[in-house]
Amino acid sequence: MIKKSPLKIDFEKLWKEGMLDWHGKMPERMVDDVLEEAFWAQSMKKKTYKQTDDYAKKVYEKIRQHIPQEASCIEIGPGWGNYTFRLSEDVKSLTLVDGSESVLAYLKQYYDSDAPVQYIHSKWEEAQIEPHDVVIGVNSFYRMYEMNAALKKINKLAKKRAIIGLTTGPIQPHYVILDEQFGYDIKYPRRDYITIMNMLYQLGIYADCELVKLERIYRYDTLEQLYEEQSKKILSPQHEMAHVKVSIDRFITMESGQYVYRYPFYAAIISWEPTDLHA
Repeated sequence: MIKKSPLKIDFEKLWKEGMLDWHGKMPERMVDDVLEEAFWAQSMKKKTYKQTDDYAKKVYEKIRQHIPQEASCIEIGPGWGNYTFRLSEDVKSLTLVDGSESVLAYLKQYYDSDAPVQYIHSKWEEAQIEPHDVVIGVNSFYRMYEMNAALKKINKLAKKRAIIGLTTGPIQPHYVILDEQFGYDIKYPRRDYITIMNMLYQLGIYADCELVKLERIYRYDTLEQLYEEQSKKILSPQHEMAHVKVSIDRFITMESGQYVYRYPFYAAIISWEPTDLHA
């Protein structure tokens, strides 16, 4: 019998450490709301009509299984609407919480004034909001520092189901070759779904988790563009492009006159029935 918790690691501390850049400093966008808003303002200008990521549909089909009928729903950090547009069709009412005015203005243009969609301009940590049947957030936690508090708030405000989605690894396979065969330091992912699963466990929340296999596709007009773009996760101050070429060429195909690099990645769908944490 295990008499003590098998998890002695402070997973929230690991999460916070993972927010630091590769020089041990907090990136400016993480702490500067003006810079963050400028980023989203530019991002929203580049979007076409209801533009969403190709993989989002497959991820949403898994999320949808956890959403009860006629539910009221909070979506944390909707971004450009990868899940918002589909959510609004499947729930009775939808409340969008985002720290960016540009994001909310972008989404608001797609809904009539009498649509059952509410917009709250606030960080999740600061949002004053009533409980809803479902609380959902997908890839919306990258700026959240006090993650345990954020998770507790999700649990508290979800009456029927809490759902967290995160896209996850593995890293592009050629970077593993560059590491193991040529000895380069690589920017491996530093925060992941498994950290959140362990934080939930330590809070007393026993969540379900399902991985959805996806595919990322990069297309380039020239090999030079491909090699340059697919070298950006090399941390070593110098690298030889010949090593990049050797590591990546086996993964490249030609499709419609373009150089195409495909590799698998996953989305983790974490969900749970809200529980009383006595805190």
